[in-house]
Amino acid sequence: MSPSSLSKAALFAALLVVIFVISWESYIRSTGFEISFDDGGPLWSHQRDRVYGPMDKTTVFIGSSRIKFDLDIPTWDKITGNQAVQLACVGSTPRPQLSDLANDPKFKGRVVVDVTEGLFFSLNPGNAFRPNEAIKYHTKITPTQRVGFELNIPLESTFAFLDKDHYSLNTMLDNLQIPSREGVHMGPIFARDFGYVRFDRQEYCGKLFMADTAQQHLQANIWAGFGRMNKKPPISGPPLDSILNLVKFDVDKIKAKGGDVFFVRTPSSGGFLEKELMGFPREKYWDRILATTGCKGIYFKDYPQIDHYVCPEESHLSPSDAIDFTTKFIDILRTDYGWTFPWHHFALTFILSVAELSTQQLSLSHSLTLSLPWSSTPTPS
Repeated sequence: MSPSSLSKAALFAALLVVIFVISWESYIRSTGFEISFDDGGPLWSHQRDRVYGPMDKTTVFIGSSRIKFDLDIPTWDKITGNQAVQLACVGSTPRPQLSDLANDPKFKGRVVVDVTEGLFFSLNPGNAFRPNEAIKYHTKITPTQRVGFELNIPLESTFAFLDKDHYSLNTMLDNLQIPSREGVHMGPIFARDFGYVRFDRQEYCGKLFMADTAQQHLQANIWAGFGRMNKKPPISGPPLDSILNLVKFDVDKIKAKGGDVFFVRTPSSGGFLEKELMGFPREKYWDRILATTGCKGIYFKDYPQIDHYVCPEESHLSPSDAIDFTTKFIDILRTDYGWTFPWHHFALTFILSVAELSTQQLSLSHSLTLSLPWSSTPTPS
């Protein structure tokens, strides 16, 4: 084959690849799918590197999926001028991240720990798998992996089909609706538009999920199914004491370095909340966290301003409610717990509010002046 024939063949193959990529991407976008980043070790490690800012300029958030959905990071950053670092992992206990920060001699900052009782107090190794893998990746990351991550950012932010949680071959095979049979049971398939991941690791419910009650009911049923699968009673007695003592040990190490730890119980609703309250009574779990560690915390039901949300699938806030929750959460931290943030952001917000109000008053005054009889310009006769 001549060189010119090889060039034509290569050009034709490249053209086919481009056509296929454009067609596949166009099809996925036509179904309403949104850009979502791979929430694996590389992205977690990127955020983990940002924890070393001063306490008044950086806050680290750890927990399960609720804090990932409920904390609206752009709102937090805009109002406080304090960078939110999201290290929570879905379906996981945050205790590995707490230990990781406690054992890091360079970390001397502030940590907000989100408590979803069924996961926070879990001794199931599977509920610690994601954070342990993320921590392991971060401790062993190579320069090549860091460069690969940076190169991958523009690709992931452009192409929806690169979402491996939905469109990798293995995922699509796993999502085939094959009936369960003896000895082989199909795992739950999450609603497709339930959780999209941004580059800052915030998750949110997609527009199609919020508009589709069928998807919402599907996801709520999956949470209920997980509850039915767990036949063991909630942890109590010496195992519970052991967990609390380990948490206190890590909290004390962070405080000894000059850091601080704060706990929050984010909202849930409906039947899911009822079951949580029955299985994990506040006085036996939440109250004991604060009493054992000596930390302060916000339990959402204590504050009417954040106690009214109805979660679309009973466990996570909608995007609009996340913005509202974050705004009120910040206000509670400032007014009830004395949190301070860079003054200039509040000053700037105040100045902009005054300027907007002044503009509105000036506009109203001008309108009233024009409407008065004596303000009219005489018409020449």
